[in-house]
Amino acid sequence: MMKSSHLIDNAYTLWNDLQKKIEDLQTEHSSPLEYTQFALMETDEAIRTIKSWVIKHDFDCWENEITFFKKLKPLFIAKYIYFNKVVALLSATPGSGIKYKKKLYEQEFEKIHYFFLENTEFISYYRRKATYLDLKYFMRFKYDLDVKLAPDFHNYDERFSTSHDHLIATILANDEFEIFLKSQLLTLKESTAKETDSNAGLQWTASKVALTELVFALHQSNCFNGGNLGLSETVRWFETTLSIDLGNYHKTATEIRARKSPQTKFLQLLTDNLTAYLDALDD
Repeated sequence: MMKSSHLIDNAYTLWNDLQKKIEDLQTEHSSPLEYTQFALMETDEAIRTIKSWVIKHDFDCWENEITFFKKLKPLFIAKYIYFNKVVALLSATPGSGIKYKKKLYEQEFEKIHYFFLENTEFISYYRRKATYLDLKYFMRFKYDLDVKLAPDFHNYDERFSTSHDHLIATILANDEFEIFLKSQLLTLKESTAKETDSNAGLQWTASKVALTELVFALHQSNCFNGGNLGLSETVRWFETTLSIDLGNYHKTATEIRARKSPQTKFLQLLTDNLTAYLDALDD
């Protein structure tokens, strides 16, 4: 049977190997989403390996068990949580629409803040490198109902979990995810500055309802990409290009439909103005 000291050494080696694989993947894949998906799979494989060692292992002393569950296991789980968060965010983020992207990132910051508020006491314990509760927090089969436990604690495999190792993993994951979100917001800020410069001479000064009417008309006429562009993508393009937020454009379309004749007031105005201009050319 593997000695506890050997298990810990092997776990550190596995962790270093995983970090190297993740670095290589980042070099190999230019797509952030593709890279993150592969990194998530590598992390999952490493966790399965280390779990196979631990579930059948009896630690020879409480110091080694605490070292594993307080310092080692959370490194692997944190990476898994982090990559999972990034994959979910990148998958949900549209290719355009700066305001929508910013809203998504801000929502993620709110989730991190809520986690901090819910776990302030333990986060303080961990950040201060305190140890006086380690025997309760980081030993298997010895959780204490007098301390705060995760709501889904009983869903964990007790052979591979303690009452608080997952919380440390979440703290570490949130730290890394926060850095990622800040970098995304910085990129967004730089993109906004560039678009503001490029669009400085052209601003939409008619109403948002009028623009919505125009966008729907152009989309329904298959004016973009041979009709292969989704309505939401068309709307986001106009919002980004004109630095405008059309809000709930489906609701606006419903309000346009409910108008008394003419329903398409703005399109009628365009037609009248163009007709008047063309008639004036004959004079």
